[in-house]
Amino acid sequence: MTQTLISRYAPPADGYVGTLVGRAWIPGPDGGPAVVVVRRDGVFDISHHAATLSALFDHDDPAGFVHGLALGDRLGDAATLLANSDPTQRDPAAPWLLAPVDLQAIKAAGVTFAESLLERVVEEQAKGDPAAAGQARAALAREIGADLSQIRPGSAEAERLRAALSARGLWSQYLEVGLGPDAEVFTKAQPLSAVGFGADIGIHPRSAWNNPEPEIVLAVSSAGRIVGATLGNDVNLRDFEGRSALLLGKAKDNNASTAIGPFVRLFDATFSLDDVRAAEVALRVEGEDGFVLNGTSSMRRISRDPEDLVRQTIGATHQYPDGFVLFLGTMFAPTALRGGAGFTHKPGDVVTISAAPLGALVNRVTHSDAAPPWTFGVRALMDNLARRGLL
Repeated sequence: MTQTLISRYAPPADGYVGTLVGRAWIPGPDGGPAVVVVRRDGVFDISHHAATLSALFDHDDPAGFVHGLALGDRLGDAATLLANSDPTQRDPAAPWLLAPVDLQAIKAAGVTFAESLLERVVEEQAKGDPAAAGQARAALAREIGADLSQIRPGSAEAERLRAALSARGLWSQYLEVGLGPDAEVFTKAQPLSAVGFGADIGIHPRSAWNNPEPEIVLAVSSAGRIVGATLGNDVNLRDFEGRSALLLGKAKDNNASTAIGPFVRLFDATFSLDDVRAAEVALRVEGEDGFVLNGTSSMRRISRDPEDLVRQTIGATHQYPDGFVLFLGTMFAPTALRGGAGFTHKPGDVVTISAAPLGALVNRVTHSDAAPPWTFGVRALMDNLARRGLL
């Protein structure tokens, strides 16, 4: 039986008192993507004030700008739009939610937690073979002999550990970005390709060792100012990346392989970057075969501060004129057995990622070639906005 997704949703712990913005698809001949604000009394279209979230995030005070607006059309209440975002339950004549990101680059920081750092090295040493992961994991634990979570990347202590591990033939490209001065920041997906709450999330059909990555995602303006946060699933193909780091693009960027949402919570008097730093991100995977997996990722254990990761993404050497969103990484790398090897997804899995200040992002797993193809790109968006008189 197909599992419903709205039953897994939970709003932010403080309800809808924060400044929550997102995107919704308005059906019909005059419809298209709309920028919306989510309040206790409903979801409202504000596209005539901000045609894109990229433009909204570039305001000096996005939350203040939103609160000063005369609200547009009411599209319904949040629960109704969330329920209609599940394609198995959808009324195509009613609005549904999209990923709360449009023209922004979609970036991700990798190996930002010590726990997941070791699992990346395990993948590398196991050459993408889940059956060899246990032996590699045990050998690393014996050899490294240090609590990596207590070592600040780029510090003198990290440099000494780097030298010691190199002398023993244990240095790795993952240890380099986990302990060295330079963070791993890569392009996770193309603008407008991310899926939102309720959408199917895609796993490459040839992958036999993969996992969800529950993360907080920062929304950043073109000037490099962090303006808010949301939730994301940075789906990872452990077998592809484990075979070669040069396969990172194939491991990370596939159809429907990036989920973001359900809303961006803008920084205001109720929510700040310190709340992001203190957040606990929970993960639950429920399979149609009865398999259940739970995990958590504590932002307090991140090895690089979110502001540092943003500084390493944008600056004098790299600009983003439409802004960007940045996945912050996860400490969660599942090792629970499923079918005799490491954890891997099966079609039909329901993945719920939640954090108290941000609510919950829920998606159902399918293969990337079975997910709806990505057809609405930047050119289509510009044509649609122009036709609706929003440009």
